[in-house]
Amino acid sequence: MKVLGIDTATATASVALVDDGRLVGEAVHPNGSGADGARIRLEKPNHAEILLPLIGQLLQGTGLSLVDVSALAVSIGPGSFTGLRIGLSTVKGLAYGWGIPVVGVPTLEAVAARVTKWEGLICPVLDARKREVYAALFRRRSETIERLTEDLVCTPEQMIERIGSLDTSSPCLFIGDGARAYSEQISGVLGARAALSSGEVLVSTAGAVARLGAQRLTHSAPDPLGALVLRYLRPAEAEIKRERRDKL
Repeated sequence: MKVLGIDTATATASVALVDDGRLVGEAVHPNGSGADGARIRLEKPNHAEILLPLIGQLLQGTGLSLVDVSALAVSIGPGSFTGLRIGLSTVKGLAYGWGIPVVGVPTLEAVAARVTKWEGLICPVLDARKREVYAALFRRRSETIERLTEDLVCTPEQMIERIGSLDTSSPCLFIGDGARAYSEQISGVLGARAALSSGEVLVSTAGAVARLGAQRLTHSAPDPLGALVLRYLRPAEAEIKRERRDKL
């Protein structure tokens, strides 16, 4: 089963292809590489303009086309409102056009699944802006990822307090752009219990999305396209402004 994974939840967009669970190739923007190792230099400014070219470069590098793809997997949030919408709309368009099944993968679970050489607690942290983060806690045992909390949107201080209170002794690996942004606060509170990963040498988030999607499709049916929705966790800025205007 060849599964194409797509992630647009953060400023870094990525696409990846797995074949029977084995990573065939991946491409990341900005400054990513294709399946053949060649650098992909796409200087266009947003996911709407670079996502399809990124997919095209990946498939070209693998010598495949969408006809050869068995299914699509897409990260469904939380993350950038605009990025997520672009990712899901692109996937739905490809699915409708080519008749390919789709599975949605929670973004934080995919970020946690990027980690392979760590046993124990993993906390993916994405920068939600406005001094908030998206986070969740998972436990990795061998090849499995167990979810320990729901997805959270909160301040870094609340996230650190929540994670610290759930397990007062075990080390925890923090990964994601939010972990980088608030690394000093995390280390300052949790001390030696906190390990930090930049994720630069790990499989892309899209690679993890593709792998998780493939695993789920072996045990369950794909998601109905019409019912597949995004996990925002908080209202969009436009909705907040509209609510404020309505209260005036």
